[in-house]
Amino acid sequence: MFTVHLVDDDPSVLRALSRFLNAKGYEVHPFASAQEFLDLHDSTIPGCAILDLSMPDLDGLKLQQILAASGAQRPVIFLTGMGDIPASVRAMRAGAIDFLTKPARKEDLLRAISRAEASDARDRQVRDEVAAVQAKIATLTPREREVLSHVVAGKLNKQIAGDLGTAEKTIKFHRSRMMQKLGVRSVADLVRLAEKAGISVTKA
Repeated sequence: MFTVHLVDDDPSVLRALSRFLNAKGYEVHPFASAQEFLDLHDSTIPGCAILDLSMPDLDGLKLQQILAASGAQRPVIFLTGMGDIPASVRAMRAGAIDFLTKPARKEDLLRAISRAEASDARDRQVRDEVAAVQAKIATLTPREREVLSHVVAGKLNKQIAGDLGTAEKTIKFHRSRMMQKLGVRSVADLVRLAEKAGISVTKA
């Protein structure tokens, strides 16, 4: 279930939004402060965060920055009564899904949450794919990992053998094993896999 994390220091806003979003089928986790949210936040739970801009401990923009710095790719929606153009520009440049002012229309809020849900699903799919690739790469021996870096740099078996000080037939063996473990059949597929994993390569 998609979870909406509400962060607002106004209890009446938390109550009203919680009731409304629960009625729309969302799991809702309300927080009265940014610090309370950070203390209890679990980035593995699919969901988004709806943040007030002005809060006593940490404001919404600072909370957005902390989330980004922590690596928690949590879609953020701002819902505030204190909005202004510079703040909205900063929020959107930092990746916010939307910047709404109170009282926001229910339709606008639901559309923003729907976009956040789609964004969260895409991000999680990408992270899952990267994790799967990295798990495959972790099965390689140190020599196979070296060969991988040289192959994706565009080097031929003979060149790799010279660089690594071994026989060309040995490189062919390691290359075959490496590609078998990674489940690829062509250099093009291998390059795409390496790019997805974000691994460094040895330049030719």
